[in-house]
Amino acid sequence: MAMKRDYYEVLGLTKGADAAAIKKAYRKLAKKYHPDMNPGDAEAEKKFKEVTEAYTVLSDPEKKKLYDQFGHAAFDEAGAGGNPYGGTYRQTYGGPGGGYREYHFEGGNMDDMFNDIFGDIFHHGSSGGFRSGGFQNAGFGGQSGSRQNSGFNSGNGFYGGFGGGSFQSKGSDLRAEVTVSFDEAAFGCDKIIRLQDPSSADGAVQSLKVHIPAGIDSGKSVRLRGKGMPGANGGENGDLLLKVQVASKPGYERKGMDVYTTVNVPFTTAVFGGEAVVSTLYGNVLCKIKEGTQSGTKIRLRGKGIVSMKDPSVHGDQYVTVQIEVPRYLSPAAKQKLKEYEAVCSGKARTA
Repeated sequence: MAMKRDYYEVLGLTKGADAAAIKKAYRKLAKKYHPDMNPGDAEAEKKFKEVTEAYTVLSDPEKKKLYDQFGHAAFDEAGAGGNPYGGTYRQTYGGPGGGYREYHFEGGNMDDMFNDIFGDIFHHGSSGGFRSGGFQNAGFGGQSGSRQNSGFNSGNGFYGGFGGGSFQSKGSDLRAEVTVSFDEAAFGCDKIIRLQDPSSADGAVQSLKVHIPAGIDSGKSVRLRGKGMPGANGGENGDLLLKVQVASKPGYERKGMDVYTTVNVPFTTAVFGGEAVVSTLYGNVLCKIKEGTQSGTKIRLRGKGIVSMKDPSVHGDQYVTVQIEVPRYLSPAAKQKLKEYEAVCSGKARTA
């Protein structure tokens, strides 16, 4: 059996390369040799397996540590009956009693790895996805006994090899964004969006009616089931995730379910007390202004905030900050009265 190449050499790296360099090198080589990019090229498939094997070990801190210390022997099945892709692995070493150390690794899902590195690039098509518990019996990790083959184990690896398999897999999810107005987010609405049909070969555009639930906030997503990429070999379609962005509204600020606004009141109303009209999402309300109200005072309007997405009977509150209007222009008579007021206040201050 041919001697395995050093994993760092396979990825074109020097020993001790960091995680970022390992990921970058693998991304470049995996795209170059991926079977979808090289249909029918056995040599490319072989190289793809080799670089993926190297990445699977070097991208895992524990496995990389073992490999840096022991090389391929860390995962030699002849030494312990294991491989670097899942299960229990033992490494024999010299020492008191001539014992061995046992390591436990959980086999990963190749969909997670490919999503992390390539997104959805290689998740559509005849390969049926990369759902696995790890590579097994694919000529990786040394001796494979009578079960060694040139493809991937159909029971726990790349199902059915590359292309032509009958394995059913769900289509990948798609993501898009939709912007709604402040009021549309507060009360809910139906929006018509236009997106390219993922199942159409000619890139046809489809119109979808989307219900935006009342109370939704920026950053939340609406899931449209079955509107994502088509599944492989009869598998169900993926979903469409619409990330919502809520536009701003002049005079209103939202914090969770609460709303913050301001109201301007005349100087005399603040001094003598009175009433002020306050705008809310549900219409105008008349608020009582107490005598001697100071600028910056907050008025709480219970239940005038945003509805809860979980419980439509629950609403946030509206907090109204009072701003006192100082008159810019005064008539001579008004000025005289204010001067008299000032004099009275100054006199009180001197006699106090």
